[in-house]
Amino acid sequence: MTLDQSTNQQQEIRLSILGMRCAGCVSAVETALQSVPGVASVTVNFADHSATVGGDPDHQAMKQALKSAGYDAAVMEGLEDPSEEEKQEEERYRDLLRKAGVAGALGLPLMLGAHLDWFPAMGSAAGTVFWSEVALLTLAVMFYSGGHFFHSALKLLLVKQANMDTLIALGTGSAWLYSCIVIDYSSQLPSLSAHAYFEASAVILAFINLGSALETRARGKTSAAIRALIGLQPRTARVVREGQEIDIPIEQVGLGETLRVRPGEKVAVDGVVLEGHSTIDESMLTGESMPVEKVEGASVAAGTINQQGSFLFSATRIGRDTALAQIIQSVRQAQNSKPAIAKLADKISAVFVPTVVGISVLTFLIWLSIGPDPALGYAFVTSMTVLVIACPCALGLATPISVMVAVGRAAQIGILIRKGEALQSAGKLTCLILDKTGTVTAGKPSLAEVIAFGDVDEAQVLQYAASLESGSEHPLAAAILAAAEQKQLKLEKVRKFQAVAGHGIAGRIADRQCLFGNAALLAEHGIDDSKHRDKMAELAAKGQTPMFLAVENSVVGIVSVADPIKPDSAAAVRQLRKQGIRVLMVTGDNEITAQAIAAQAGISEVRAQVLPQDKAAVVKALQQQGEIVGMVGDGINDAPALAQADVGFAIGTGTDVAIESADIVLLQGSLLKVSEAMALSTLTVANIKQNLLGAFFYNTIGIPVAAGLLYPLFGLLLNPMIAGAAMAMSSVTVVSNANRLRWIKLDVQ
Repeated sequence: MTLDQSTNQQQEIRLSILGMRCAGCVSAVETALQSVPGVASVTVNFADHSATVGGDPDHQAMKQALKSAGYDAAVMEGLEDPSEEEKQEEERYRDLLRKAGVAGALGLPLMLGAHLDWFPAMGSAAGTVFWSEVALLTLAVMFYSGGHFFHSALKLLLVKQANMDTLIALGTGSAWLYSCIVIDYSSQLPSLSAHAYFEASAVILAFINLGSALETRARGKTSAAIRALIGLQPRTARVVREGQEIDIPIEQVGLGETLRVRPGEKVAVDGVVLEGHSTIDESMLTGESMPVEKVEGASVAAGTINQQGSFLFSATRIGRDTALAQIIQSVRQAQNSKPAIAKLADKISAVFVPTVVGISVLTFLIWLSIGPDPALGYAFVTSMTVLVIACPCALGLATPISVMVAVGRAAQIGILIRKGEALQSAGKLTCLILDKTGTVTAGKPSLAEVIAFGDVDEAQVLQYAASLESGSEHPLAAAILAAAEQKQLKLEKVRKFQAVAGHGIAGRIADRQCLFGNAALLAEHGIDDSKHRDKMAELAAKGQTPMFLAVENSVVGIVSVADPIKPDSAAAVRQLRKQGIRVLMVTGDNEITAQAIAAQAGISEVRAQVLPQDKAAVVKALQQQGEIVGMVGDGINDAPALAQADVGFAIGTGTDVAIESADIVLLQGSLLKVSEAMALSTLTVANIKQNLLGAFFYNTIGIPVAAGLLYPLFGLLLNPMIAGAAMAMSSVTVVSNANRLRWIKLDVQ
């Protein structure tokens, strides 16, 4: 299978972005990139801190635009080394832990000492010296553990934007500045106001960095599916040049080169076998554990494992064009794309930070105006707590983290989700249209029945039919020859071979005139087939293609070929109907064959002899009736219907055009995977809603409590340090909930 995306008119550039810390960053990054000439589309993934840019922009211009907005970026090219990516993630995780540890090492003792009255009183000579030293020490910790927040907030301020860093910088910075003022003017302030909040600045930074570290570790796990796929790509290849076999980096392999694969090695690039024989483990592409036999002329795919034998093959697809690279790209596209449910969160996040700053200012003014004494102290504490607790991280992670985990889980079970929107829509389907050939059926003709008349036995009938077909290029010939080979029948030499277009084949075997074909061929040679017409009609009604074998003007047998239904098609249809899904089969084949196949699969609604453009019309008509329609197909003729459907499912063994037109690719080709995809969709949407509900509930409740809503009733105020811990844990909770999708079992049997 190949997922050829060469039809795309614009290139796609992936950027790794440093400095994204909340959902508000998504809007800022999109705005910055969209201002660059040549950018046609921008999709930002907050969950893995990346952006996918469509168009033909200048790379440096994009980096500069992001730098001006407060972000650093690097272009991601080719198949990245997963070990390098893991090292970077691990280093970031450890760096955040160190920053959290340093901040905690200062903040926690200060918090405990203030509670136990260990330190000299504010305003005394000893207190002034002690707290001045603490102020300098806190400033150093803020520079180390929180410098990135202040740096980002300043850059954003210069371009009149704000994000989570703005809230953290304002909250911790104002706490430190206020505390410094208290040192010098404590005697002039009310007793409650004369309190230093150095410990709050340090502990808040400790909690936030710890939360970011846990989020980084969780985010790294959600990308495991992509890293596993990248890890399948060998780093070197053995090529044959000028008669010598040499190992070279995979990037240096060219189209048309001859490569050697030895037992136990991975296939380096996609290609066609030139010489040799082997069996290959293709489970990474198909999900099937059974190895596939490869002979001369067979296709091989990058990343698959050669189990036995050594062979030579010619490279037909390299680099980003290999099946493996295209699967990776498709998974990334799905993880980057946004379901409609995410758009509400994005819109809210875009105005969230300025709104929170406004609420903080309003809180300060209200407490200062009508609050109890000391009003200034209450005003400061409440406004700072609002800034700290309102971080929109959880809101920004709610959707993308669930999508990333679900897409990775789908890839593990042989379902390639190419568009994130499909995760939202698949679970809502009410109607599913199935193509026949290659979807319900195997898509490959095979021998169905052999019937012998008179003194001739079935083996002789098949032997003569296969001997005649050995010189034919007709698609049905392969099925008959394969059956003869399986039965180890020796083919006879055919003389005076003649292919009669639209009718069949004529030739002489052992000096006897033989005919193999339809009734028209017999009629042309004056042979009476009236005794066998009922049998022919019976076979045709089963969806088979029957052909007469005549020897010396006498009918001696019938050989029928059929495209059998897949072993699990009937079970898949039963499962879909159990789920309340209306199932139709729409095919271009004739009515008799279509009805026969539908009966075997348990499908009651059939539309036969439907042209490709009319398949899309069938989908549209059902949509106009209020149905939410899914379409499953594998051929070029299915592409229009796949594109028209609410969710298009392509069989992974089908054509590139069908795959490109679909939202979801079923790599194993089993219709049972449709039910699994629908079940995963339902669970993912539920998971996203849980995340969004939790994030909205957290901010809806947290901000009023931080502003002091409970004080008039119960005399309770939220400590800024507790607010910092709660904010960090809200993100961890969302990530943990999303990761439950990693272990779900999609038992739809």
